[in-house]
Amino acid sequence: MIMDLPTYKDVVDASKTILGIAHRTPIQTSRTLDDELGVKVFIKAENFQRSGSFKFRGAFNAVSRCGKSGVLTYSSGNHAQGIALASKLLGVQATIIMPKDAPKSKVAGTLGYGANIVYYDRYAEVRDEVADKVMKTLPEETVFIPPYNHWYVIGGQGTVGKELIESLHSEDIFLDFIFVCVGGGGLISGISLAVEALSPRTIVIGVEPEAGDDAKRSLESGQIVHINTPKTIADGAQTQHLGEMTFEIMKKNVSQIVTVSDQELIDGMRFFGERMKMIVEPTGCLALAGLRKLVKSGHVKRGSKCGVIISGGNCDLSRYCELISSSNPNP
Repeated sequence: MIMDLPTYKDVVDASKTILGIAHRTPIQTSRTLDDELGVKVFIKAENFQRSGSFKFRGAFNAVSRCGKSGVLTYSSGNHAQGIALASKLLGVQATIIMPKDAPKSKVAGTLGYGANIVYYDRYAEVRDEVADKVMKTLPEETVFIPPYNHWYVIGGQGTVGKELIESLHSEDIFLDFIFVCVGGGGLISGISLAVEALSPRTIVIGVEPEAGDDAKRSLESGQIVHINTPKTIADGAQTQHLGEMTFEIMKKNVSQIVTVSDQELIDGMRFFGERMKMIVEPTGCLALAGLRKLVKSGHVKRGSKCGVIISGGNCDLSRYCELISSSNPNP
Protein backbone atom coordinates (compact mmCIF):
# COMPACT_ATOMS: atom_id res chain seq x y z
CA MET A 1 0.00 0.00 0.00
CA ILE A 2 1.31 3.43 -0.98
CA MET A 3 1.11 5.85 1.93
CA ASP A 4 0.42 9.55 1.49
CA LEU A 5 3.30 11.46 3.07
CA PRO A 6 4.13 15.07 3.85
CA THR A 7 6.23 16.90 1.27
CA TYR A 8 8.34 20.04 1.23
CA LYS A 9 5.17 21.99 0.44
CA ASP A 10 3.93 21.09 3.92
CA VAL A 11 7.14 22.51 5.38
CA VAL A 12 6.63 25.74 3.43
CA ASP A 13 3.00 25.94 4.57
CA ALA A 14 4.09 25.37 8.18
CA SER A 15 6.69 28.12 7.92
CA LYS A 16 3.88 30.54 7.05
CA THR A 17 1.71 29.30 9.92
CA ILE A 18 4.41 29.75 12.56
CA LEU A 19 5.82 33.00 11.12
CA GLY A 20 5.96 35.61 13.87
CA ILE A 21 4.95 33.01 16.47
CA ALA A 22 7.94 30.65 16.65
CA HIS A 23 11.42 32.10 16.99
CA ARG A 24 13.82 32.01 14.07
CA THR A 25 16.57 30.50 16.21
CA PRO A 26 20.22 31.48 15.82
CA ILE A 27 22.93 29.56 14.00
CA GLN A 28 25.96 29.34 16.28
CA THR A 29 29.58 28.57 15.44
CA SER A 30 32.60 27.71 17.57
CA ARG A 31 36.20 28.14 16.47
CA THR A 32 37.21 25.75 19.25
CA LEU A 33 34.91 23.04 17.88
CA ASP A 34 36.03 23.63 14.29
CA ASP A 35 39.68 23.33 15.33
CA GLU A 36 38.99 20.17 17.35
CA LEU A 37 37.23 18.39 14.50
CA GLY A 38 38.88 19.91 11.43
CA VAL A 39 35.48 20.73 9.93
CA LYS A 40 33.23 23.78 9.87
CA VAL A 41 30.23 23.35 12.15
CA PHE A 42 26.98 25.33 11.99
CA ILE A 43 24.76 24.76 15.04
CA LYS A 44 21.03 25.45 14.84
CA ALA A 45 20.18 26.27 18.44
CA GLU A 46 16.59 25.17 19.05
CA ASN A 47 17.25 25.36 22.78
CA PHE A 48 16.39 29.05 22.25
CA GLN A 49 13.01 28.19 20.74
CA ARG A 50 9.77 28.99 22.58
CA SER A 51 9.08 26.30 25.22
CA GLY A 52 12.78 25.39 25.02
CA SER A 53 12.81 23.04 22.04
CA PHE A 54 12.02 22.54 18.35
CA LYS A 55 8.78 20.81 19.37
CA PHE A 56 6.91 24.11 19.52
CA ARG A 57 7.10 24.40 15.72
CA GLY A 58 5.23 21.20 14.97
CA ALA A 59 2.92 21.64 17.93
CA PHE A 60 1.73 25.10 16.91
CA ASN A 61 1.35 24.07 13.29
CA ALA A 62 -0.71 21.02 14.27
CA VAL A 63 -2.92 22.65 16.91
CA SER A 64 -3.65 25.64 14.67
CA ARG A 65 -4.66 23.33 11.79
CA CYS A 66 -6.69 20.61 13.49
CA GLY A 67 -6.83 20.94 17.26
CA LYS A 68 -8.98 23.93 18.03
CA SER A 69 -11.63 21.88 19.85
CA GLY A 70 -9.22 20.42 22.40
CA VAL A 71 -6.03 18.39 22.22
CA LEU A 72 -4.68 15.17 23.74
CA THR A 73 -1.12 13.96 23.40
CA TYR A 74 1.61 12.02 25.18
CA SER A 75 5.17 13.13 25.68
CA SER A 76 8.21 12.84 27.91
CA GLY A 77 8.30 16.61 28.09
CA ASN A 78 9.25 18.73 25.09
CA HIS A 79 6.26 17.91 22.88
CA ALA A 80 4.15 18.30 26.02
CA GLN A 81 5.40 21.83 26.55
CA GLY A 82 5.07 22.66 22.87
CA ILE A 83 1.46 21.47 22.74
CA ALA A 84 0.65 23.17 26.04
CA LEU A 85 2.04 26.53 24.91
CA ALA A 86 0.48 26.30 21.44
CA SER A 87 -2.87 25.45 23.00
CA LYS A 88 -2.61 28.35 25.42
CA LEU A 89 -1.85 30.77 22.58
CA LEU A 90 -4.78 29.44 20.56
CA GLY A 91 -7.23 29.24 23.47
CA VAL A 92 -7.47 25.45 23.42
CA GLN A 93 -7.57 23.01 26.37
CA ALA A 94 -4.70 20.51 26.27
CA THR A 95 -4.42 17.21 28.13
CA ILE A 96 -0.96 15.65 28.25
CA ILE A 97 -0.01 12.09 29.21
CA MET A 98 3.46 12.22 30.76
CA PRO A 99 5.72 9.59 32.37
CA LYS A 100 5.97 9.72 36.14
CA ASP A 101 9.74 10.20 35.88
CA ALA A 102 9.61 13.09 33.39
CA PRO A 103 12.07 15.89 34.24
CA LYS A 104 10.57 18.23 36.81
CA SER A 105 11.32 21.29 34.70
CA LYS A 106 9.35 19.83 31.79
CA VAL A 107 6.40 18.98 34.05
CA ALA A 108 6.49 22.49 35.54
CA GLY A 109 6.61 24.06 32.09
CA THR A 110 3.66 22.00 30.87
CA LEU A 111 1.57 22.89 33.92
CA GLY A 112 2.66 26.51 33.67
CA TYR A 113 1.23 26.74 30.17
CA GLY A 114 -2.13 25.58 31.51
CA ALA A 115 -2.31 21.95 30.38
CA ASN A 116 -3.79 19.09 32.37
CA ILE A 117 -1.39 16.19 33.02
CA VAL A 118 -2.16 12.47 33.35
CA TYR A 119 0.83 10.46 34.57
CA TYR A 120 1.82 6.91 33.59
CA ASP A 121 4.69 4.46 34.14
CA ARG A 122 6.72 4.40 30.93
CA TYR A 123 8.38 1.10 31.85
CA ALA A 124 5.21 -0.78 32.81
CA GLU A 125 2.43 0.74 30.71
CA VAL A 126 1.90 1.21 26.97
CA ARG A 127 1.24 4.88 26.37
CA ASP A 128 -1.03 4.28 23.34
CA GLU A 129 -3.28 2.20 25.58
CA VAL A 130 -3.22 4.92 28.24
CA ALA A 131 -4.13 7.49 25.57
CA ASP A 132 -7.10 5.41 24.41
CA LYS A 133 -8.44 5.28 27.98
CA VAL A 134 -7.93 9.00 28.59
CA MET A 135 -9.51 9.98 25.24
CA LYS A 136 -12.77 8.32 26.33
CA THR A 137 -12.98 10.77 29.26
CA LEU A 138 -12.55 13.89 27.12
CA PRO A 139 -15.04 15.85 24.97
CA GLU A 140 -15.90 14.13 21.69
CA GLU A 141 -14.28 16.86 19.56
CA THR A 142 -10.85 16.40 21.21
CA VAL A 143 -8.08 15.64 18.69
CA PHE A 144 -5.09 13.43 19.37
CA ILE A 145 -1.78 14.95 18.16
CA PRO A 146 1.10 12.48 18.58
CA PRO A 147 4.69 13.67 19.11
CA TYR A 148 6.03 12.69 15.69
CA ASN A 149 3.84 10.52 13.45
CA HIS A 150 1.60 13.36 12.31
CA TRP A 151 1.38 15.25 9.03
CA TYR A 152 1.40 18.77 10.50
CA VAL A 153 3.94 17.92 13.20
CA ILE A 154 6.42 16.69 10.58
CA GLY A 155 5.80 19.76 8.43
CA GLY A 156 6.40 22.07 11.38
CA GLN A 157 9.61 20.35 12.43
CA GLY A 158 10.90 20.63 8.88
CA THR A 159 11.06 24.39 9.25
CA VAL A 160 14.21 23.91 11.36
CA GLY A 161 16.01 22.60 8.27
CA LYS A 162 14.43 25.15 5.96
CA GLU A 163 15.68 28.03 8.09
CA LEU A 164 19.17 26.58 8.49
CA ILE A 165 19.68 25.87 4.80
CA GLU A 166 18.20 29.16 3.57
CA SER A 167 20.27 31.18 6.04
CA LEU A 168 23.50 29.45 5.05
CA HIS A 169 22.76 29.61 1.32
CA SER A 170 22.30 33.37 1.65
CA GLU A 171 25.97 33.45 2.70
CA ASP A 172 27.02 30.98 -0.05
CA ILE A 173 27.55 28.18 2.48
CA PHE A 174 26.46 24.72 1.38
CA LEU A 175 26.37 21.86 3.87
CA ASP A 176 27.98 18.50 3.18
CA PHE A 177 26.30 16.86 6.18
CA ILE A 178 23.51 17.60 8.61
CA PHE A 179 23.28 15.72 11.93
CA VAL A 180 19.91 15.34 13.64
CA CYS A 181 18.81 13.54 16.81
CA VAL A 182 16.32 10.71 16.40
CA GLY A 183 13.55 9.66 18.74
CA GLY A 184 10.34 8.97 16.87
CA GLY A 185 11.71 10.58 13.72
CA GLY A 186 9.56 13.71 13.42
CA LEU A 187 12.45 16.16 13.41
CA ILE A 188 14.75 14.26 11.07
CA SER A 189 12.00 13.36 8.61
CA GLY A 190 10.81 16.97 8.44
CA ILE A 191 14.33 18.32 8.05
CA SER A 192 15.07 15.72 5.38
CA LEU A 193 12.17 17.07 3.30
CA ALA A 194 13.76 20.52 3.39
CA VAL A 195 17.18 19.08 2.57
CA GLU A 196 15.77 17.09 -0.36
CA ALA A 197 14.22 20.25 -1.83
CA LEU A 198 16.82 22.88 -1.03
CA SER A 199 20.16 21.09 -0.68
CA PRO A 200 19.92 17.61 -2.24
CA ARG A 201 23.67 16.99 -2.07
CA THR A 202 23.64 17.33 1.72
CA ILE A 203 23.87 13.97 3.53
CA VAL A 204 21.37 13.55 6.38
CA ILE A 205 22.70 11.59 9.38
CA GLY A 206 20.52 10.55 12.32
CA VAL A 207 21.87 10.02 15.83
CA GLU A 208 20.25 8.03 18.63
CA PRO A 209 21.34 6.60 22.00
CA GLU A 210 23.10 3.24 22.04
CA ALA A 211 20.44 1.92 24.40
CA GLY A 212 17.65 2.92 22.00
CA ASP A 213 18.86 1.91 18.56
CA ASP A 214 15.46 1.09 17.06
CA ALA A 215 15.79 3.61 14.21
CA LYS A 216 19.16 2.20 13.17
CA ARG A 217 17.82 -1.34 13.24
CA SER A 218 14.66 -0.28 11.42
CA LEU A 219 16.51 1.28 8.49
CA GLU A 220 18.90 -1.66 8.31
CA SER A 221 16.10 -4.26 8.33
CA GLY A 222 13.66 -2.35 6.14
CA GLN A 223 10.84 -2.54 8.68
CA ILE A 224 9.90 -0.75 11.88
CA VAL A 225 11.61 -2.37 14.87
CA HIS A 226 9.94 -2.16 18.29
CA ILE A 227 12.02 -2.14 21.47
CA ASN A 228 11.41 -1.79 25.19
CA THR A 229 11.71 1.71 26.60
CA PRO A 230 15.47 2.34 26.53
CA LYS A 231 17.31 3.38 29.67
CA THR A 232 19.30 6.44 28.70
CA ILE A 233 19.82 9.97 29.97
CA ALA A 234 18.40 11.20 26.64
CA ASP A 235 14.79 11.23 27.84
CA GLY A 236 13.61 12.85 24.60
CA ALA A 237 14.80 9.78 22.68
CA GLN A 238 13.27 7.12 24.91
CA THR A 239 10.89 6.09 22.16
CA GLN A 240 10.07 2.46 21.42
CA HIS A 241 9.67 2.72 17.66
CA LEU A 242 9.50 5.06 14.68
CA GLY A 243 6.20 6.22 13.23
CA GLU A 244 4.89 4.81 9.97
CA MET A 245 5.16 8.18 8.21
CA THR A 246 8.53 9.09 9.67
CA PHE A 247 9.95 5.68 8.79
CA GLU A 248 8.88 5.95 5.15
CA ILE A 249 10.40 9.40 4.80
CA MET A 250 13.60 8.35 6.57
CA LYS A 251 14.01 5.28 4.35
CA LYS A 252 14.17 7.59 1.36
CA ASN A 253 16.07 10.57 2.73
CA VAL A 254 18.31 9.53 5.64
CA SER A 255 21.70 8.09 4.70
CA GLN A 256 22.73 6.62 8.03
CA ILE A 257 21.87 6.30 11.71
CA VAL A 258 24.71 6.26 14.23
CA THR A 259 24.47 5.55 17.95
CA VAL A 260 26.32 7.20 20.81
CA SER A 261 26.81 6.52 24.51
CA ASP A 262 25.42 8.50 27.41
CA GLN A 263 28.98 9.52 28.27
CA GLU A 264 29.36 11.06 24.82
CA LEU A 265 26.21 13.07 25.49
CA ILE A 266 27.65 14.33 28.75
CA ASP A 267 30.81 15.35 26.93
CA GLY A 268 28.59 17.40 24.62
CA MET A 269 26.74 18.99 27.53
CA ARG A 270 30.07 20.03 29.03
CA PHE A 271 31.30 21.46 25.75
CA PHE A 272 28.16 23.50 25.15
CA GLY A 273 28.16 24.73 28.73
CA GLU A 274 31.85 25.54 29.07
CA ARG A 275 32.72 26.78 25.58
CA MET A 276 29.44 28.10 24.16
CA LYS A 277 27.70 29.12 27.41
CA MET A 278 24.53 27.18 26.62
CA ILE A 279 22.52 24.74 28.71
CA VAL A 280 21.63 21.83 26.44
CA GLU A 281 19.69 18.77 27.53
CA PRO A 282 21.17 15.31 26.88
CA THR A 283 18.95 14.60 23.86
CA GLY A 284 20.02 17.95 22.41
CA CYS A 285 23.63 16.71 22.39
CA LEU A 286 22.99 13.66 20.20
CA ALA A 287 23.79 15.42 16.93
CA LEU A 288 27.13 16.79 18.10
CA ALA A 289 28.09 13.41 19.55
CA GLY A 290 27.29 11.79 16.22
CA LEU A 291 29.40 14.30 14.31
CA ARG A 292 32.34 13.75 16.64
CA LYS A 293 32.01 9.99 16.18
CA LEU A 294 31.99 10.13 12.38
CA VAL A 295 34.88 12.59 12.26
CA LYS A 296 36.89 10.19 14.42
CA SER A 297 35.98 7.24 12.19
CA GLY A 298 36.95 9.15 9.06
CA HIS A 299 33.44 9.09 7.60
CA VAL A 300 33.34 12.90 7.71
CA LYS A 301 36.40 14.31 5.98
CA ARG A 302 38.44 17.32 7.06
CA GLY A 303 37.11 20.57 5.69
CA SER A 304 33.50 19.35 5.51
CA LYS A 305 30.71 21.79 6.28
CA CYS A 306 28.40 20.23 8.87
CA GLY A 307 25.05 21.27 10.28
CA VAL A 308 24.25 20.21 13.84
CA ILE A 309 20.78 20.53 15.36
CA ILE A 310 20.45 21.19 19.08
CA SER A 311 16.94 19.91 19.68
CA GLY A 312 16.33 21.52 23.07
CA GLY A 313 17.60 22.81 26.38
CA ASN A 314 15.00 21.68 28.90
CA CYS A 315 16.88 20.05 31.76
CA ASP A 316 16.43 20.23 35.53
CA LEU A 317 19.35 22.28 36.79
CA SER A 318 20.04 19.82 39.60
CA ARG A 319 20.10 16.94 37.12
CA TYR A 320 22.22 18.98 34.71
CA CYS A 321 24.82 19.64 37.41
CA GLU A 322 24.76 15.99 38.45
CA LEU A 323 25.38 14.80 34.90
CA ILE A 324 28.16 17.18 33.95
CA SER A 325 29.92 16.34 37.24
CA SER A 326 29.58 12.59 36.76
CA SER A 327 32.01 10.13 35.23
CA ASN A 328 29.45 7.30 35.36
CA PRO A 329 26.03 8.58 34.24
CA ASN A 330 22.94 6.88 35.62
CA PRO A 331 19.89 6.95 33.29
